[in-house]
Amino acid sequence: MIIFSLHQANKRIIEAAAKRIGAEISRFPMNLQEYGNTSAASIPILLDEWNRKGLLKRGNKLILAGFGAGLSWAGSLLEW
Repeated sequence: MIIFSLHQANKRIIEAAAKRIGAEISRFPMNLQEYGNTSAASIPILLDEWNRKGLLKRGNKLILAGFGAGLSWAGSLLEW
């Protein structure tokens, strides 16, 4: 299964990304309600939470994507 771990800046942005690629929102974990926008730490915090809860399984593919001011952004694909 592919899990999309996006920068946790705004729920609407994450929902729009899911809709645009036609993926179920359940594949886009969110923790905005607990912490808000934690800037550069948002993806590592989210991955740590999922790992501690046992939601990440060996072999899961993760797409990590973050963005910042202006048009700066980065993404990567990794296998857990």
